[in-house]
Amino acid sequence: MSRIKLFLVSLLLLQFVSSATKAQSAADRIDFKPTPYMFVGLQGGVQSTFAEISPFKLITPTASLSFGAFFNPSFGARLHFNGLWNKGGFEIDDDDDFTYNYKYVTSDFDLLLNLCTLFGREDYYPFNVYLIGGVGLTYAWDNDDLVKSDHATPYAWKDNLLSHNLRLGAMLDYNISKHWSVNLEITANNLADKFNSCHHAKDDWQLTAQLGLAYKFGFGKRVHTAPVVVAPVEEYVGDNSAESAPALLVVPATEKKEVAPPPVKAAETLQKDIFFTIASSEIRKSEAAKIREVVSWLESHPTVVATITGHADAGTGNPVLNARYAQNRAEAVAKAIKDAGIDASRLKVDSKGDKAMPYGDNEKSRVAIILATE
Repeated sequence: MSRIKLFLVSLLLLQFVSSATKAQSAADRIDFKPTPYMFVGLQGGVQSTFAEISPFKLITPTASLSFGAFFNPSFGARLHFNGLWNKGGFEIDDDDDFTYNYKYVTSDFDLLLNLCTLFGREDYYPFNVYLIGGVGLTYAWDNDDLVKSDHATPYAWKDNLLSHNLRLGAMLDYNISKHWSVNLEITANNLADKFNSCHHAKDDWQLTAQLGLAYKFGFGKRVHTAPVVVAPVEEYVGDNSAESAPALLVVPATEKKEVAPPPVKAAETLQKDIFFTIASSEIRKSEAAKIREVVSWLESHPTVVATITGHADAGTGNPVLNARYAQNRAEAVAKAIKDAGIDASRLKVDSKGDKAMPYGDNEKSRVAIILATE
């Protein structure tokens, strides 16, 4: 019963941490590079070694500590330590089973493959599925429960045991903020025969299921640089000869003429709002006509630079994901305009995430705003 209570307390602790980290600071609302980054992880759960009796009778608590890094959105690695309690058992007769306790610790080098970014269109998702594969060593000790009993088997190891450990598993991970995530990991571990002091002429297997909390750090900031636009300079082209030089207009000193200034042409401003559906940065067919209008206007104003600002609504998702959506929306609009023939140097891309909802309404704030002034 005490182990069940410990498990329930762990769940409550994870819920508390999740609620606390949702109240994140403004620093978490910046746009950042999703990789590379490093992480430290803590996990707790249960494990069971498959033996001659039901694995449900051999369930024990377990805990893990890991250190690792993701080098790109899809590929990472970690050093993982797992233990401490274990249990074996076998059938004495039809009505009685004998179980015994011992201790172990496993150290593995694991490779992590993010299936969401590998097969998805984005390099960041709040929810991810990892495939885990690793190799390491397992050290077991304190087998006195079996060795000193009346049921000691010929295969019972006494002082300690060293075994290989081959691991294959999966992990579900959810980013509750930029730096924190919670996860559920299930792994199958292949161990040497006799690890559980029984002989089966084949390797032993251990199944582990754990809930965890990871702290991620070392992110880089995504830098957006505005293109440098040099306005064209009109030059007088001639042969610099006296014949081709323009004549000077000489006005007598006593004669003054007041010349009216040329009329000032009113500045022209273009604004178009390209609206998007929730959790999407794909330009809809209904918005394509607006893109064509922008392209036509820019072609008739060849010196104007347009600013494209992406936005997301604060009512859904989380700030980290919304910053990514807003950036992708602005870049998608810029690409569409560029593909239609406008030079990239005339387009400036910006993103506000969900920090500045331009229209106050969630649906209308999923938008990329194009603004250009002559």
